[in-house]
Amino acid sequence: MTLNIETPALLFSATSLILLAYTNRFLTIAQIVRGLKKTYDQEHNKSILLEIKNLNLRLTLIRYMQLFGVLCLFLSVFGMLVLFFDLQTIGIYLFGFSMFSLLISLGISFWEISISVNALRLHLSDLIEKKDA
Repeated sequence: MTLNIETPALLFSATSLILLAYTNRFLTIAQIVRGLKKTYDQEHNKSILLEIKNLNLRLTLIRYMQLFGVLCLFLSVFGMLVLFFDLQTIGIYLFGFSMFSLLISLGISFWEISISVNALRLHLSDLIEKKDA
């Protein structure tokens, strides 16, 4: 099997957009946590504390999503460099590892999204119970 130097470059645009989306999620959640902490300091509501814990888990997952996304990009660039020096076997393995890193990043992203959806469903169930009462 041969690998052209352009093949790892295909991951650049996808990985860059994914990292941008991850960063936006991180910044949004960080802002929500700051607001909830301020509210918790005033009210000492236990449900706010539980929500902050949930968001803290999501922030940790996003950090790992970013880590594996950056690793994907790094391995792609390193693979291109190795292919430039005509080291096909090493380049193929580096490209494989970069795709595996992207796959891990996307898997963690799915986990983080499912946590987010479950939290939103919990909020909606409270609204539905109030509506039915």
